[in-house]
Order: sequence, then C-alpha cells, then structure tokens
Amino acid sequence: MKRLLILYCAICSGILPSLVLAQVHDSVMWDYTRKMFLGEALYQFDDRIRVSLPEFAEDSMQVPVSVDASAIDEPIVKMITWADYNPIQHIFTYHPESGMLPQVSITFKVQQSTPVRAAVLTESGQWLVGSGYVSAAGGGCTLPSESRMNDDWQSSLGQIRAGRFSRHDQPGADRYKFRIMHPMDSGLVANIPSFYLEQVELRAENGDLQVRLELSPAVSENPSISFDRLSSDQHYQLWVRDNDGNEFQRAL
Repeated sequence: MKRLLILYCAICSGILPSLVLAQVHDSVMWDYTRKMFLGEALYQFDDRIRVSLPEFAEDSMQVPVSVDASAIDEPIVKMITWADYNPIQHIFTYHPESGMLPQVSITFKVQQSTPVRAAVLTESGQWLVGSGYVSAAGGGCTLPSESRMNDDWQSSLGQIRAGRFSRHDQPGADRYKFRIMHPMDSGLVANIPSFYLEQVELRAENGDLQVRLELSPAVSENPSISFDRLSSDQHYQLWVRDNDGNEFQRAL
C-alpha cells in the first residue's frame, strides 16, 4: 500500500518521468545483460529506437511491448529485446529480410518492475539501444499458465488466428498480426517443464524466408505478435515451431 501511495504521489507531482528515466539508465543489471546479448561490442543508446510499454502492467502475464526502429536511416540486420529484471531476460530476437520493416509488437511476462531494452544491429555493424520501463506488481514469470487449468488445453494447441492489414498511418506498408494458442510454460513453476514457442517464420509462396523470430519462455501465454512489411501482392505462409518439435502453419 505504501509503494502504491508513493507511486501515486510521484504521478501527481510530475516527477515520475524523471524517476523512470533514472531507473532505465541506472539498472544494476545493465552490464550483465549487455554482455549476455551484445558481448563486448561497442554500442550507444539511441532515442530513435522507441520501446513502447504501458506505465503499469495490469496483468503481469500479458504485457504488450512495441519496438519501432523505423527512424534509423539504414537497414537493420537484427533486433534483440530483453527485460533486465526478469529471471528469463530474453524476450525475442528479430531477423528481417529485404522488405520487412523494423517494427515488432509482442506480449510478454514480467516478474517485477523492469527496464526493457531493444538492441538493433545496423547493416554497418553498429549496435544501437533503445529503452523503456514498465512498473508491475510482478510474478508473471513464476505463475502457471491459465491453459493448465483446463483439461482439454491440448485440443486448441497451435490454433492460429491471423490477419493482414494495410497501414493507413504508413502508406505502402502492411501489418501481419497473429495470435497462437500455446501455454508458453517458463519452466519456473514446480512440476511444469518449459514448453514454449521458440521460432516463428514468415515465408513467401516460393519458400523464401521473409522474417525469422526467435522467442523465449518470457513471451506470454497465447501470445499476440505483429510485424510490418512493405506492401506486396504475394501470399505468405506463417510457420511456427515449439521446443517440443510441434509445428504449426497458417496462410496469410
């Protein structure tokens, strides 16, 4: 109750933005996670990479994050996103091919309030890092999925709802959005082993890879995922695999 009162006072007094900024850049986990994901590579923080999160996670098992690096004026090779204070820090790694845009949204779990990072590797070999922050009551990574409460959860495993939409706010671009039914077990709950989607691919009709996403157990149950591409008349196939070897497909 005391923490909530302090947070409320911070919001009312207008000091919350500066408080959040300090938490983002002063994370005690930064050096550890930086070395985990970037090694000893040179990097710089860059405000052109926007990491959008809710101020407070009402449901710590379903937290939306959007990363937009479209302001970077050169192609990107990959994007790595992680949460500093999660027990499983990695959220996703995005590998775009030609025509894909550096814009990704996904839902994930948070264990506690945390900075969230998005590191982008440009074609010239430079690492640029954007940051965001989400406050949370926590526990999202160590709670059992709701699917486990239903005896028939396996009957809907791998079901995909998907769509392709024109971006009216960004002419010449399409958004591919889908939700796949999967418990996304983290392995941090007693007697429930890790069971999660680990790879997502978008392929053209001829089989050419358009984008590859590597996921971790930190991604939420029945995750919603979207990415953007330059408009095309082609039809695409969504392919997904989990760590148990199950494969799921859906035409887009």
